[in-house]
This record gives sequence, C-alpha cells and structure tokens, in this order.
Amino acid sequence: MALLATLRTIVHRNIVLPGVNFYYRRLYGMDFGTDVRVSMGARLDKTFPKGIHIGDCTVVTSGAAILTHDFVNRQHREVRIGSNCFIGYGAVVLPGVTIGDSVIVTANSVVGRDVPSNSVVMGNPARVVEQNIVTGAWGIRLDKGDASPIRR
Repeated sequence: MALLATLRTIVHRNIVLPGVNFYYRRLYGMDFGTDVRVSMGARLDKTFPKGIHIGDCTVVTSGAAILTHDFVNRQHREVRIGSNCFIGYGAVVLPGVTIGDSVIVTANSVVGRDVPSNSVVMGNPARVVEQNIVTGAWGIRLDKGDASPIRR
C-alpha cells in the first residue's frame, strides 16, 4: 500500500501537475508563478483567460472558481492572486478582485472585494476574520506551530 501511494505521488508531481500547468499557461495564456498547484477540479474562467494572474506557491483547490468576466454587464476584469495563498474548496473569486500575498480563502467563500495580505477570509460575502497571519508555500500556516511546510 505504501508503495502504491508513493508511486501515485510521483506520477502526480511529475506528470499530472506539469500537464495541468502546461494546459493553463500555454494553451490559455494564464499567468502563473512558480510551483502553483491548480486542482483538476478547479474552474478557471476561459472567457478571458489572460486575466488570471496567480503568484508563486499558491494552491487553487477542487471546486474553486476564478471568474474574469461579468456576462450581464459585458465586462472582462482581471483577477490577481498573490503568492503563498490557499483558495479553499468551492470558493468563488469574482471578476476584478485582487487577493494579497499569504491569504487563506476558506471553503465556499465568495470573494467580491479586494483582500489584504496576511489574512484569512470566509463567508458569503467573504470578510476578513483574521489578520497578520504567516503562511508558507501553498498557504500552509506557519504561525500555528511548525516553522516549515512538509514536503513529501
């Protein structure tokens, strides 16, 4: 069992992640930093794909949606997500939003306004519930104990 899990991790890191990043970067022209992880179940808006900008070491989890267009108002607006962020399951980031560095967006939150760096937002509409947090790569909290994220 442990061997199967190790093999699955190796395949995911060396084949799946580079394939997903190639798909979004090269075919759609999205702007991703280094070591960005976008779940295959995430929904990134392909109506205005060049409007999506994601910083280094950020995670967009399954079910999350990043929107860059407003069909009703006929607008295309850029979305910027900083470095070391975590976008939780089912979260929605609306067009025109800028999310700072080291931000955690909790599951099922709807982000309609800019989010300051080093904060946690949650709810619908998303509101800042915690400030001055410290995150490492992929939005892993470092101010709650261990000083380094686990890399397996």
